[in-house]
Amino acid sequence: MKALVTGATGFVGGCLAARLRDRGDDVVALVRSPANAGRLRELGCELAEGDLSSRAALVTAMRGCDAVFHVAAIYRNGVPESQRAELFEVNVRGTENVLDATVDSGVGRIVHVSSNVVFGNTHGRVVDETYVPPEGEYVSLYHETKALAHRAATERIARGAPLVIVQPGGIYGPGDHTAVRGMLERAVGGKVLLLPFGSVGLNWTYVDDAVAGILLVHDRGRVGEAYVVGGEIGTLRQAVEKAYVVGGHRPRIVPVPTWLVRLATPLGPLLGMSVGDYVSASDGVTYWGKDDKARRELGYSPRDLGEGLREMFALPPHDA
Repeated sequence: MKALVTGATGFVGGCLAARLRDRGDDVVALVRSPANAGRLRELGCELAEGDLSSRAALVTAMRGCDAVFHVAAIYRNGVPESQRAELFEVNVRGTENVLDATVDSGVGRIVHVSSNVVFGNTHGRVVDETYVPPEGEYVSLYHETKALAHRAATERIARGAPLVIVQPGGIYGPGDHTAVRGMLERAVGGKVLLLPFGSVGLNWTYVDDAVAGILLVHDRGRVGEAYVVGGEIGTLRQAVEKAYVVGGHRPRIVPVPTWLVRLATPLGPLLGMSVGDYVSASDGVTYWGKDDKARRELGYSPRDLGEGLREMFALPPHDA
């Protein structure tokens, strides 16, 4: 098939583009700057210069495509109010533009990559795709934009769009440049780790499994349905402890209390972030979604966290 991928210069989108090319599909990658898309060019992707702001330009980029994978988004908690408009423009308006352009183009299959974040704080429960959080209960600006983008997708499904939704958990793996990667790397190396927000809960999803899940949802998923794709349920502290074990070390964790993090609130503007927004998205919040449906209906079979960490940091298998 021929597929358009948005966000192909990013962590997950780049892995998806590579997997599509590996299996023989033609890929059109929507990129803001072709000069920064050398890797996609090497993969043999066709580059379409543009962004999510122009519905007409998106229609042009989709010409001749059989499917669209919408992966692009700004992933950032702790967003200050000064950046609110940008976050909404990309994550919400951009999603609406992509989905509407896909319908306009007559593309046969739309895969919207959402997130478990849309569940909000599950308060320790592991919920499924049918769970709807209380109206307006957002834990951060980022959460709000992802929830509104998810709603835009469900609204278009109700209008007959050939759309399926994927909800990955917390994605980790090679190429991840978030602070979580740095924490896991220190733990695998046996270094002392200052750990804030150890209670935040994720469905830990290895990047290759997330991409495999996205493709399974495209290939086998039922139109109009959402599918959680995850890996292993656990807190940040549990993930870090497992990283120490995988690296062959005793955990050396120094918890950082939330009140101490809040002391940095006045420095937020200097750091270009909102400490309050970051805390509300992280302190004791669980984003726990179960992937039973994807396993049952699609044959989704992710690796556990220990195996994923070994692959992420090129460590020998457990039985080596």
